[in-house]
Amino acid sequence: MEVLVENLAKALVSHPEEVKVSKEERNGEIIINLSVAQADMGKVIGKQGRIAKAIRTLVKAAAIKAGERVTVEIV
Repeated sequence: MEVLVENLAKALVSHPEEVKVSKEERNGEIIINLSVAQADMGKVIGKQGRIAKAIRTLVKAAAIKAGERVTVEIV
């Protein structure tokens, strides 16, 4: 899942070298933290959060197929 989030984010931003993805587990759920350069934050979030919602939807679909519970947080 982390690779999926990283590839999606790198395709969207102007500074792909600053994309960082980390994973942690809380209460049986996998939390993927996405960090990008401050200048690229708007590109990842999108207007009214549409891009962020789309990323979360794609990851959730992949997680369901893998039988996991995954949440994406943009920090």
